[in-house]
Amino acid sequence: MANSRTIISIPEETKVWLESYSKANAISMAEAIRKGIRYLRKEEERDTFQSILNHTSGLWKEGDGLQYQKKIRSEWE
Repeated sequence: MANSRTIISIPEETKVWLESYSKANAISMAEAIRKGIRYLRKEEERDTFQSILNHTSGLWKEGDGLQYQKKIRSEWE
């Protein structure tokens, strides 16, 4: 996958912090920004409905789930 360049504007104090962070972690500012975007994207996608389905699909191994639900709910009556 090819990278794409973009220009962003950030407050001066954020740029100073980003320079300091990048220097302390021995990475470029561009890499620090990419890292931040990856983190943000991961957080945003983490709790999507499809993501939850993907992570939980196939976990139930006790037979027919609907029969189990009916059995448990019958105990409530």
